Amino acid sequence: MTRDERIRLFCALELPEDARAHLAAWGDEALHGGRRVRADDLHVTLAFLGSRPRADVPGIAAELGAAASSAAGRIELQPRSYRETRGAGMIVLDDMDGRAAALAADLRQRLERLGVLRPTSRPWLPHVTVVRFRKPAGLHPPVANMCSIHVVRSALYRSSLGSGGARYDALETAALGVGGST
Repeated sequence: MTRDERIRLFCALELPEDARAHLAAWGDEALHGGRRVRADDLHVTLAFLGSRPRADVPGIAAELGAAASSAAGRIELQPRSYRETRGAGMIVLDDMDGRAAALAADLRQRLERLGVLRPTSRPWLPHVTVVRFRKPAGLHPPVANMCSIHVVRSALYRSSLGSGGARYDALETAALGVGGST
């Protein structure tokens, strides 16, 4: 890989293994049609950066680390509802104490100042994409029945597109609340 090479990047909350397994099992049972997202690839996007030069990775990782470090510790999310968009089905999450939204806002401001993210007026929506569609399927499954999801890490991911769907690889991870209160 060269520094000029362009790669697809996004920052996200890493879901714990048990939450990923539960959401994947729910998707296998409740969702018919489309291509389900692999359990290992389930996450909560904080900021999608799109195609960026590989040389941007250290700066983005540093800003993610700074935002994660200053976050107020562990984030608690709870599945609320299922929602479909033009090309995806997702579980919308409740941000139980507002910590996820605060982290997303801080990170977005940092990435805008860095010049790698365009400002948007669109509000951040905590969700986990569980299925991809060519066209909406019109599904209305009951939401995954699970306890709260406790998130303690964030990551900078590379998204690699392929015939079986996108694969996500964590390039850097950062613990939440290392420099803040927990």
